[in-house]
Amino acid sequence: MSRIGNRNLTVPTGVEVTVEGQIVKVKGPKGELTSDVSNYVTVEVTDGKVITKRINDTKPAKQMHGTANANIANMIEGVTNGYSKGLEILGVGYRFQPKGEKLVINAGYSHPVELAVPNGLQVEGVSNTEITIKGIDKQAVGEFAANIRKVRKPEPYKGKGIRYKGEHIRRKEGKKASK
Repeated sequence: MSRIGNRNLTVPTGVEVTVEGQIVKVKGPKGELTSDVSNYVTVEVTDGKVITKRINDTKPAKQMHGTANANIANMIEGVTNGYSKGLEILGVGYRFQPKGEKLVINAGYSHPVELAVPNGLQVEGVSNTEITIKGIDKQAVGEFAANIRKVRKPEPYKGKGIRYKGEHIRRKEGKKASK
């Protein structure tokens, strides 16, 4: 029994949720999101609540029940408040440079790495070594942050590289000097 799938989602004021077949559209003050829902799940909107139900009790239906409910909850949260993810870069000469629709990263390579910012996301530079990614789609914000982190993952000896804000990097001890 899916506890996540059985929760009723309340629709805040200013947010409109519509269901057309297997497509759920959520419209709010920050924008509009659409998502396809699995055929194992039906979605109903009544009295300001969103209710997800599965069509039978097979294993795939149970799996998709909670997933569909969580995705709709994330869409509602995204169009009301939005999502943000912070990244910081550590290392001598390492820095971020947001330039319009591109993000230029100097991360110790012989060349600067340029990444195109996806549509619907904004990259704000807090300082040379910190940026914040903002958007209404939780999956897109997380995926772009992960792609930025992939440019130079933090290494365990000195901690240099790109990490999420507040991420703890487990440090290793280096070689011992011989006697």
